[in-house]
This record gives sequence, C-alpha cells and structure tokens, in this order.
Amino acid sequence: MSYQKLLEISEDWLKYAVLLRLRHENKEDLVEIRNKALADSRIKRYLKEITGFHKTLVTNHKNPDLPIHKLLFLLDLGFDTEVPEIKTAVEEILKHRDEHGVYQSMTNVPKHFGGTGEDVFSWCLCDAPLLLLALIKSGMDYHECVKPGVDHLVSLCRDNGFPCAVSPELGKFRGPGKKEDCCPYATLIMADLLSNIPEYQNSQAAVSSVKALLDLWENSLNQHPYMFFMGTDFRKLKAPSCWYDIVSVAGVLCKYAFAREDPRFLEMICHIKSKQDKDGLFTPESVYLKLKDWDFGQKKAPSLYLTYLCCRIFDCTEKGHEKGAPGFIS
Repeated sequence: MSYQKLLEISEDWLKYAVLLRLRHENKEDLVEIRNKALADSRIKRYLKEITGFHKTLVTNHKNPDLPIHKLLFLLDLGFDTEVPEIKTAVEEILKHRDEHGVYQSMTNVPKHFGGTGEDVFSWCLCDAPLLLLALIKSGMDYHECVKPGVDHLVSLCRDNGFPCAVSPELGKFRGPGKKEDCCPYATLIMADLLSNIPEYQNSQAAVSSVKALLDLWENSLNQHPYMFFMGTDFRKLKAPSCWYDIVSVAGVLCKYAFAREDPRFLEMICHIKSKQDKDGLFTPESVYLKLKDWDFGQKKAPSLYLTYLCCRIFDCTEKGHEKGAPGFIS
C-alpha cells in the first residue's frame, strides 16, 4: 500500500503518525494535523489516563491499560512532552528511581509467588526497560536520566538474552520457567531499548538478544521458555505492539541491520505479508478486548493502524536506517 493511500483513508491521529514516521515530514509543518489528532476523543482519554501514571498497579504486563503501554503508544504516534499530559507522565516516571538508576513501577507480588504481598515501588525486567525507552522517546537527557539504568540492566545479560529478573523489593519472585532460560519478553523489550541507544546498538547484549529471538523462531516447536510460545497465537496479527507477538517481534528485529538479512527474520516478514489483502491492508487476527473502540480492536475489517505498523516494518526492512547505522531509531 502506498503511504498516500494510507493517508487518504486514515483518521487524523494516524495521519499525523504516517506523515511523521513514514513520510518523514518535519513536525513544525504538521501543527494543524497534530492539533486535530490531539482532539480525538480516544487520544484525549489516553492523555488523561497517563497523568496518574502510578495509580494503576502493575500486576499483568500484558494489560494494554497499563499507563506505560498507553504512553509508548502516544510517543510512537509522534506526540512528545510539548503535550502537558505526556510531560506530567514523564515527570512521574522520573520520581521513582533506585540506586542503580532503574525506574520503578507500583507492583504487588503475592507471598505465594515469592513476593511480599504489599504494594511497593519495584521493577521487573519485563517493565523497567519500557520506562527507560519512554524516557528516550520523550527526549530526556541520556547520560543523566537513562544511561545508569541501562548500564545496570545490561549487566544482567547472558549468552541467551536476558533472564527473568526483579528488584530486591519483590523477593524471590520468578516466572514459570527454568532459571537458566531467557525471558523472551524481557529479551524483546531490552533489544528494543538498546536499538535506540547508539553506544549499545552493536553491543554484545543487543546481538545476544536478537539472536535469542531468532533462535526461538527457528526452534518454535520445542522451545517455549517461561511459557512464551511462537506458535499459532503468536503468529496472528495483533496491535498495538505491547506484548509478545509476530508484529511486535518483527518490529524490533527490523531495527538491526544484521537481523534484516537473516533468513529467519525474512520468514517472519513473508508470514506477515501473506496476510495482506488485495488493497494492501491488514486485518487483526487477535485483539485486546479492552481496545474495541479502536480499529485494531476488532477482527472483521482491516485495521489502518495495524497496516501502519506493518508498513513501518517493511519500510525499515527494505530501506534500513537511512544513515546506515545498525539500529533504526524510532
């Protein structure tokens, strides 16, 4: 599908993203469409909901209602801290940081799962990288606000990616898997985080993470660490990219030049392209029920937002980073 056609049939909030992310137009020239996008009732609701950033307890990282997922959705569309609500959300993130520079979420792990059973600010390797990613995308100072936390999380990396790891506040909690296995989701979001940091784009941690994800695809029939599968459900097209599915994984892998040439990644791309209809659109095959008021929250008609996500993957895959860097900074 041509970007022009996608522009013609999209709502204002998506038009803004297409112009900014796919057509690479200057933000200064998009003030009118940006204001129209911000006036969308769903965008306004998301903005309102992220201002109370830590009021939602993080008990299920797959929950699309988590403020971090909504914040990243808004940032990925192209909104930034010039929007007061986004600035407020970022300020809330910055308030809770441990001695290593890792940002914390309000969580509660029951005692029978190894936690304390109390609400406490802490971090898991399946949420901390997202907070750091949001700070990068918000334009926060890297050396002051981001680097210390990234350095600490990278120190946890192993040859097979990143493990299931938590801060001391969560006690002995660990997900349902072998201790020596990687956590596929933690590995995915760490790979995403590192792709946005020039000093880490070629690092061993980034390479190990990408290779771990590609290996899991290659061995999807018999390797399911921490009960993360790359089977039938994983291969269904789904949006937004806030969990572990083929669109999310391909969207991260495409940011690495060496991954874009890997036959296993190209298999993923072929699988996604096989779902494209005659008009170049993609229809969701799996949805988050809480998102039924968006076009990606139903399975009966094409989703322009899902199509946009796929177009970004194809654009990155075919063209790579325009400056020739190993990562693609979104």
